Amino acid sequence: MAINQARPMIEKNRKQRFTFNVKHGVFWPPFLLLLAAVVFSFVNLNQYMHIASQINDWILSKFSWLFSLSSFCLLLSLIGAYFSPLGKIRIGGVDAKPLLTKWQWFSITLCTTVATGILFWGTAEPMYHLYQPPESLGIVPQSTEAIKFTMATMFMHWSFTPYAIYCLPALVFALVYYNLQLPFSIGSTLSPIFGRWVQGKKGQVIDAVALFALVAGMASSLGTGILVLSGGVESVFGLPNNKAVMAIIAIAIVATFIASAVSGLQKGIARLSNLNAKVFILCCVFVFIFGPTRYILSIGFDGIVDYLSNFFARSFNVYTGPEDNWPKLWTVFYWANWYAWAPITALFLGRISRGYTVRQFIIVNLVLPATSAIVWMATFSGTAMRLDHLTQGSLHQAMQDKGVEAVIFGLFENLPLAGVTTAVFIGITFISYVTAADSNTDAMSNLCAVDPSKNTSKSEVNPNDENSHLEAKAAKSKMLLKFVWGISIGVIAWVMVSYASIDGIKMMSNLGGLPAMLIIIGTNLALIKLIHKVSKGDTLEPVNKQIKR
Repeated sequence: MAINQARPMIEKNRKQRFTFNVKHGVFWPPFLLLLAAVVFSFVNLNQYMHIASQINDWILSKFSWLFSLSSFCLLLSLIGAYFSPLGKIRIGGVDAKPLLTKWQWFSITLCTTVATGILFWGTAEPMYHLYQPPESLGIVPQSTEAIKFTMATMFMHWSFTPYAIYCLPALVFALVYYNLQLPFSIGSTLSPIFGRWVQGKKGQVIDAVALFALVAGMASSLGTGILVLSGGVESVFGLPNNKAVMAIIAIAIVATFIASAVSGLQKGIARLSNLNAKVFILCCVFVFIFGPTRYILSIGFDGIVDYLSNFFARSFNVYTGPEDNWPKLWTVFYWANWYAWAPITALFLGRISRGYTVRQFIIVNLVLPATSAIVWMATFSGTAMRLDHLTQGSLHQAMQDKGVEAVIFGLFENLPLAGVTTAVFIGITFISYVTAADSNTDAMSNLCAVDPSKNTSKSEVNPNDENSHLEAKAAKSKMLLKFVWGISIGVIAWVMVSYASIDGIKMMSNLGGLPAMLIIIGTNLALIKLIHKVSKGDTLEPVNKQIKR
């Protein structure tokens, strides 16, 4: 009798063994859309690029003002949060203990947000602005004024405003996840405004939109990494920088970050970030000492003055002529790229912040990484412009002949120990993208996979729990999802850089940035609501005591 009663349960468990536990409303819409894009690109690449270009142009023409306005508002809201009573709130409650030391926290934050962008554009972007400044400003290319404009532009594009795009949604998620004890979902960040309306099925729609945005953004960033590494392989080994080499590099990157994500997120991320941050510092110190040190200090100071004095004009893109497309092609491109990563990156950054106050969060996720970016750009951008001048435009010529990825390696060739520094730079470029992709791939799989216990916030499996076998099956589904997303991102990135190069990267950023921006705007309103609540005496207790942690 007992055997007969147990048989249905055994059969049920056998069926569950082969179940792909996935939130269909979250996973399938973005996956099928991206799969259709990949198939379309192989069937008719020219038509695909034409349609993608048209969509990209439409986004730039219709929403450039919103990208600029919303990013400025994010920074303003964070300043308000820092000085408001909310700044004293401890993430996780008054008795919450930090998950990480401050150095671990900072290094992970720096490396999971920087990715390959700062490495690639730190030397390549100045060559564009130096030789092709906005026509409406009447700046003579390669002039002193062009140099000052370029440095200020690098600070604008890589410091406080872009980090505000990451910091704000991450802060809101940390508060609603740990303090209000809402589910592990992007929709939870909008709960202070919309309440339970954005949970459940409606929350899955928001998660699906964010997934599409992140995959587009990760493909853009991976495309950048492919370009840098292919240029490095050509510089060191003399291999041709062609589609086949790019494909091999894409496979290596994707395989590494999938393996890292599968093997264990927190340990892998902590170790990679610790190593990466230290190499970042050593690399920057090396270039500062052996490069044009006095020039770096001088142009860095001039750039800071220009950046701060024209901050509002640059933030709203009113410093160029109304018909000048330069802000759309550069500033808006950057905001779109950061927006594309922001919603899901926020899940990771918020999750590791438990035990620290809101003010500490803003310092570690905004002030410190933005300041680090300013130091990096002053060092590398300043060195690139100075060496280009001293060598009669050799870096710019290398970019013209071999592509933008050749600039950084041309810079190292003009400094001591060129072979060693080039090899180290290739290594940190590789690790940098793996670090960022590692955390985001894990967050993506967590959003897509079904938690059988319906406790989406649970991060550890209790071996004594009667549902532990179901948790194990969910973990297998998450592992499979990491493979699916990793391979999809790799294919899209390879297609874009192989056939569209920089234009393809920019298009992917804009396509992913638009829907993500709309989510972040809602998150900004949620932060304002939280500031208002705490100012009136609210301690941010759970809105639903029945939600388990």
